[in-house]
Amino acid sequence: MRAIWKGAVSFGLVNVPVRLYSATENHDVQFRQVHREDGGRIKYKRTCSIDGEEVAFDDIAKGYETEDGDMVVLTDEDFKDLPSKSSKEINVEKFVPSDQIDPMLLDKSYYLEPDKTATKPYILLREALESEGRMAVVTVSIRTRMTMAVLRVREGVIVMQTMLWPDEIRKPDFASVEQADDATDKEMAMAKLLIEQLAGDFEADDYEDDYAIALQSLVKAKVEGGEIQAPAAEAEESGEVVDLLAALAKSVEKAKASRGEAPSKSSAKTEAKPAKKAAAKKTAAKKATKKAS
Repeated sequence: MRAIWKGAVSFGLVNVPVRLYSATENHDVQFRQVHREDGGRIKYKRTCSIDGEEVAFDDIAKGYETEDGDMVVLTDEDFKDLPSKSSKEINVEKFVPSDQIDPMLLDKSYYLEPDKTATKPYILLREALESEGRMAVVTVSIRTRMTMAVLRVREGVIVMQTMLWPDEIRKPDFASVEQADDATDKEMAMAKLLIEQLAGDFEADDYEDDYAIALQSLVKAKVEGGEIQAPAAEAEESGEVVDLLAALAKSVEKAKASRGEAPSKSSAKTEAKPAKKAAAKKTAAKKATKKAS
């Protein structure tokens, strides 16, 4: 794994230098949009919805659309005035009981690895969190924006999980749930019996992504069966590349000439016709000189 951030966990007078690693990875199968006939990739151009013109990347800005459909264009100067922090500290705000953290608030997970010189305080923090059954609520700045997170222990490693803000959790509003009739004693007994029959311990390795496995097998079979398409080289959109090559070739020959080297054969052929014209002009000049004398 490769560290994506370096900083330190800070609580009280203790400072623990750490490196941050992504704890999860997405194994979803990624598809490309391609032309059915030849397998060529589909490209999209950035065009303006008003004038239909293609827009250069440098001319693209961020826009905020209001509820009325109006667009507010924001510039780089506007973003400079927004509150943002760039800190290399994971600041512990408080230690709270683990059961007080709603799993709905948890977002992305990261592993924290201590620097070699910080192993002892790292282990101290890890053991304290486990023995007390608590999580550390922290604030951290990732990509200039401050966010909340928690520190917890998993398999002997401190894990930092960023958190959603409370207003990002939607409120469930389902009238049918509130109006449901209470279950009878017999129905409740049957439900408990079913739960008891299906009770067991959770083992993550007991589950696998059968869709991804089947899809990979399908792709492998097509490859082994020769059902693949090698897209042809993309056509050049303009003559700029050709012009550039010609200019580079001339520059090379000019550099050779300045060093007294003979031009290459390809260059000699290219310059053959102009050379003849020059020779013809010199011959005509000699004839004119003889007549004058």
